[in-house]
Amino acid sequence: MHLGCGVRHPYVHFVHIKVTGQTVCMHCAFPRTPLRLRRPRSLAGQLFAMQVLLVTVVVAGCAVFAYASAGRQAKETARRQTTAVTTAVADSPAVVAAVRGADPTAALQPYTERLRRDAGVDFVVVMAPDGTRWTHPEPDAIGRTYLGHTGRALHGETFAETHLGVLGPSVRVIAPVRDPAHGDRVVALVSSGITIATISEQLRNQVLALLGVAAAALALGGLGTYVINARLRRHTHGMNAAELSRMHEYHQAALHAVREGLLMLDGGRRVSLINDGARELLGVTGVAVGRPVAELGLPAPLATALTAPGPLRDALHLTDERVLVVNSAPVSGGEHRGSVITLRDHTELQALSGELDSVRGFAEALRSQAHEAANRLHTVVSLIELGRADEAVEFATAELELAQALTDQVVGAVAEPVLAALLLGKAAQANEHGAELVLTADSRIDDGLLPPDLPARDLVTVLGNLIDNALDAAAPDATSGAAPPGAPDGPADPPKVTVTARSDGGELLLRVADNGPGVPEESAAEIFRRGWSSKPPTAGAPGRGRGLGLALVQQAVRRNGGTVALDRAPDGGARFTVRLPLRTTDGDTP
Repeated sequence: MHLGCGVRHPYVHFVHIKVTGQTVCMHCAFPRTPLRLRRPRSLAGQLFAMQVLLVTVVVAGCAVFAYASAGRQAKETARRQTTAVTTAVADSPAVVAAVRGADPTAALQPYTERLRRDAGVDFVVVMAPDGTRWTHPEPDAIGRTYLGHTGRALHGETFAETHLGVLGPSVRVIAPVRDPAHGDRVVALVSSGITIATISEQLRNQVLALLGVAAAALALGGLGTYVINARLRRHTHGMNAAELSRMHEYHQAALHAVREGLLMLDGGRRVSLINDGARELLGVTGVAVGRPVAELGLPAPLATALTAPGPLRDALHLTDERVLVVNSAPVSGGEHRGSVITLRDHTELQALSGELDSVRGFAEALRSQAHEAANRLHTVVSLIELGRADEAVEFATAELELAQALTDQVVGAVAEPVLAALLLGKAAQANEHGAELVLTADSRIDDGLLPPDLPARDLVTVLGNLIDNALDAAAPDATSGAAPPGAPDGPADPPKVTVTARSDGGELLLRVADNGPGVPEESAAEIFRRGWSSKPPTAGAPGRGRGLGLALVQQAVRRNGGTVALDRAPDGGARFTVRLPLRTTDGDTP
C-alpha cells in the first residue's frame, strides 16, 4: 500500500514531486496525503473527557431517576387526594339526606362542584347503586351510567383504580355511602378523581424544574472539571500518561545514577526527595522523606546551612567522616516552596590539598635550604681562597653535623616513613620561619607499630595541621614580621614547637605544643568548630580558607575512634594531645 496516495502499486519505486505547492505521486498523479501521526491526548485532556462523561452520566441518571420518582409520586399524591375527597363526601350526613330526597341532583350538584373546585380534583360524582350519575362536572353526563367498576364499592369497600371516563383516563377512588338509619345499607356511591392529563401537566412542570437543576449541575460540574483539569494541565505541562511515566522512569534512573548528593526540602524544611548519593554523603539511614532536617542527626552547622532560606555557593561543611561542598538554591516562591541542595564529596580533594600544601612547604623549605647552601658554599670557597682551609672545613662540618643530627634524631625515633618525612619537612619549614621544631626525647614509633586500618593520610592531616597551627601561633608573621597576636612586649623566647609521637598504653600519642600566646579560655570550646580562626581573613576572600584545619583534625580523630584535647603547654602556649587506638584488623593491640 502506497502511504502517499493510498493506492497499492506493485513493483514500482515511488517518486513524488511538488506541483503548484502540492505533492503529487508520479506513478498515479494522485495528490499525496501527508501521513500525520496524531499525538496522544494529554493526561489532563483524558481526565477532562472522562470527568465530563462521568458527570453527564451521573446527572442524566439522577434526572431519569428523579423523573420516574416524580411520576410515581404524582400518581400517589393524586390517589391520596382523591381518597380524602371521596371518603369526606361518602361520610357526609348531608349527602345521605340528599340521597333520601326526591331529587338528589338538585341538592348534590352544587355541593359537589364547589367541593371539586376547592379540593383541586377534576370530578366528584355521586351515583345510585346501579351506577346512574346524580352529579357530574359536565351536566350532559348526569343521568347516564358511570364508566368504571363499582362492584367492590357495593360490597362496602373503598378502592382506587385508573380508568377511562368521560374526561379521559383518570386516577379515581370509589367509596360507598351508607345510611345509618337502615342498618348501614349502601344507598349510593361516590367517585372522585384526577385525570392523567392533569397529573402529566404537574409532572411536566416538575420535569422542567428538574431539567433546569440538572443543566445547572452539569454546567457547574463541567466548569469545575475544566478548572481542575486546566490546573492539572499546567502542572503536567500537557503531557500524557506515557510521557509522565517515561519522565518518572528517567527521573528515578537519574537520581540513582548521579554520584553527587541531591536533596530537596519543602516549605517546612522537611525532606521531600533524597537520592542515594545524598544518603551516603550525609550518613542517613532508614526513612528520610517527610522528616525534618533537624531529625537527620547532622552536625549543627551543616543542618543550619541546609535549612538556610538564602542560596549557598560552594560552602564547605563537615560531617563525622566527610568534607562536603554544599550548594543550595530556593525554589520559585522563596522559603515557602523549599529549596534544592546539591552535595559534593570534598574529602579526597581536601586531603590532596593538604598534601599539596605540605609539598609546597617542602619545596619552599628546599628552596630556602638551597639558597642557604649556596651562601654557605660561597663562604667555604672564600675561606679556601683566603688560605684558611682549616676554618673552611670546620664551618662546613658544623653545618653538616647540625643537619645530620636532626635527620638522625627524627629517623631514629620515628620509623614510620610518612611521619618521618612530614616531621623533617615541617622542621625545615619552621627553620624558614625562624622557629625551632623539637622532637621530644621520649618520642618513639617503631616500624610496623601502626595498624593497617589507621591511614597514614589521616596521620598527616592530624599532625600536619597541628604543627602548622603551632607554627602560626609561635612564629612571627612571615610577611610582615609582626609578633603573633597576644605576644608580650619586649624580648621574648625564640619561637619553638615541641612534638611528641610515641606509643602509650595501646594508643598512639601525638602531642604538639608551642610557646605562643595560647588559646583564650572563652574560645576553648569553639576552636574545633568549622570557621573558627584567630587569623585575619584571607585578602580578597573574607571568611574563605580559614578555620578548617582543627575541624579536619577532629574529624580524622573521630573517624579513627580517638580523642583530641587542649590544655596549656609548660611554655605558656597551647598544647594539643591526640590519642588514637592502635588496633589491628583482628582487634588486638600490637
